[in-house]
Amino acid sequence: MKHPRPKPLALAIAALITSGQLLAADDEDAKQLSEMTVRQSRPSAVVQNPSPQAEVTGEQARNMNVVNTEDVVKYMPSLQIRKRYVGDRNAIIAARTTGTVQSARSLVYADGLLLSNLLGNSYAYPARWNLVGSEEIDTVNVLYGPFSALLPGNSAGATILMTTRQPEGAEAHVRTQMFSSNFKLYNTDMTAHGHQEQGSGAVRYGKLSISAMANHLDSYGQPMSFATATPVTGGSGGTPVSGAVIDSDPTGARRVIVGAYGMDHTIQDVGKVRLAYDFAPGTRLAFTFGEWRNDSTSRQDSYLKNAAGQTVSSGTVLINGQRYTLTAGNFAPSRSDTVNRLYGLTFDSRLADDWRFESAFSVYQTPTDLTRTANTASSSAGSLAYNDGSGWNNADLRLIWKPSGSGHAVTAGFHQDAYRYDYSKYNASNWLNEASRTTLSNRNEGRTQTQAFYLQDEWKFAQNWTLTAGVRQESWQATDGRIYTPALGNNSFNDREESGTSPKLSLAWQATADWTLRASLGKAYRFPTVTELFQTETTGSTTRISDPNLKPEKVFAKDLSAEGAVGQGILRLSLFEEVVEDALYSFTDYSNTTRNQNIDKLRARGTEAAYTAPEVLRGLDLTASLTYVHSRVLENQLNPAMVGKWMVRVPDWRASLLAIYRFNEQWTGSLGYKYSGRQYNNPDNSDQWPDTYGGNSKFSTFDAKVSYRLAKQAAVAFGVDNLTNEKYYAFHPYPQRTFHGEVRVDF
Repeated sequence: MKHPRPKPLALAIAALITSGQLLAADDEDAKQLSEMTVRQSRPSAVVQNPSPQAEVTGEQARNMNVVNTEDVVKYMPSLQIRKRYVGDRNAIIAARTTGTVQSARSLVYADGLLLSNLLGNSYAYPARWNLVGSEEIDTVNVLYGPFSALLPGNSAGATILMTTRQPEGAEAHVRTQMFSSNFKLYNTDMTAHGHQEQGSGAVRYGKLSISAMANHLDSYGQPMSFATATPVTGGSGGTPVSGAVIDSDPTGARRVIVGAYGMDHTIQDVGKVRLAYDFAPGTRLAFTFGEWRNDSTSRQDSYLKNAAGQTVSSGTVLINGQRYTLTAGNFAPSRSDTVNRLYGLTFDSRLADDWRFESAFSVYQTPTDLTRTANTASSSAGSLAYNDGSGWNNADLRLIWKPSGSGHAVTAGFHQDAYRYDYSKYNASNWLNEASRTTLSNRNEGRTQTQAFYLQDEWKFAQNWTLTAGVRQESWQATDGRIYTPALGNNSFNDREESGTSPKLSLAWQATADWTLRASLGKAYRFPTVTELFQTETTGSTTRISDPNLKPEKVFAKDLSAEGAVGQGILRLSLFEEVVEDALYSFTDYSNTTRNQNIDKLRARGTEAAYTAPEVLRGLDLTASLTYVHSRVLENQLNPAMVGKWMVRVPDWRASLLAIYRFNEQWTGSLGYKYSGRQYNNPDNSDQWPDTYGGNSKFSTFDAKVSYRLAKQAAVAFGVDNLTNEKYYAFHPYPQRTFHGEVRVDF
């Protein structure tokens, strides 16, 4: 079935670039070009994937408020990106059956290279979105569920495959943006603002193409957390203060808010170059190098003032006559400096009419990763934390055999990955000076490695029937695990090995010329990450507790989908269920203690409707989705109170809408909508009042953007996110109403 494509996209991709300038077609040529589709071939992970899929194009993204690359997928069915402010480095993915605490249950690739950070499974391990510029994107495909043998069990949530444009001549794109958001909560009243500049360009010399991208982001964020005071019983004394705010936490318990912290100022610089050489039609070698630098400072703000009007951020205080103690570390400043580098090599070749070979190799390094933190707001003493020995490498080899006339498309492949975590923290007499480093206070080390072989056959055994069967065999190892803390001393852990066999089966029936039905089953293993096993530390007021004996989680997923033409678009209806045994979670309680653990058995089942229609009406493109999920904890020996409760951070309802309307050749407008229903942060679902800091609230937000084309190669735009200024939370507060302005020039 041929899906309809937006004419503007087809025109943009088909445009010819010669002599370093973009040649504009006249109206008659445009009518002819609108039927063409000139684009790079999709990887077999998309073409031969039996999962439900969705797509967004770079042309559509240009009509949305996109600052960070992850914004491109924000209206995709069932997806929620936990982006708390512009420049957030912890923007992880939640999908149909996963919440915003399970980063290791989704995958992100760019041109075949893995960008997912599978060192951990929490908010702290997001994909490295920064290494793709939003201006580079041709298409983004989203695959739902672990139904393909070509992908590991981390695909149980969603797999996002970004494809960048291939140059046909010479092109250049420049965009500058400004954004501003007024934020009011408790006694914080501030403006979070910033700017971003991005340039990308490409040129082709015969068989060689060169693409480059540079991006600079300077952004201030709103507070991520709020400090509370701890009541003191007995004793006497304390400094009388004013400025505290009394409210209730998500469980209904009274609390005293005394300040805000985690106000991040981030400066990010990205540079990337990609060289590709076409030896012959269908045979290409490409090398990618990308570097992402981040320098950030975290600011704090105590609300408390003494009788003289001076700020108080530590010690014992009197609030309305009651004695409280302050956690001084909440108001301690910090800085982080990181350098991240990606090296990638892909080689794809059509070996013969029936044979194709695909391969991808990548190395991700962090040559610099240093976080400096003071002990208190006024102390010069503090800590220095190093994570510059951490990184990973991946290799994928894939052979595809598609004999003419046989109805078969057989894929055989090999995968290997290796992850290394190397973290150490030292006390320092001066937190800003590395030379003042003194005693070791924490060390975490470890490695994991996975090797996998897989085989999958897509067999058209009858005119309207296709059977896809596959199996993935994986072998996983955890080695060199060591943890040091002053309380626990030195601890070394025995090496471990686990293996898993993951069968896949899918049957598709072309019921009519316009409708296809597909039933898919898939088992998958998601093996523990190295930090789930070997990261135990205390940082400020936050404690992380790992478990070297964690079991791999075992996923059994089912999907029944119907997809076909409705009106001018494509409608997909899906019923799905996922059962997970030994599910891997990291839970954070209100004492800021995070524990990694297995939950014996979870189940999530639901339904999803997704509709996409280019030109549903003249000039109007529409993308919409609605998802319902019923999730439950079925078994949990460690915490029986969880049994029968909703899964953490998996909302019951999700909805999205993106409408793009072209008024004329100069004016384009868009309206976006996101809805997320009831969800819980506490495993026992005790957070019954979620619309406050620490809760995970329902939300309903609108975004809008208007673009005006000044000339064929220049445009300006103005947009607003969270148009109604909704206050909502994913434990931390999300941005309030945010204004965007941009200027774009294309050559």
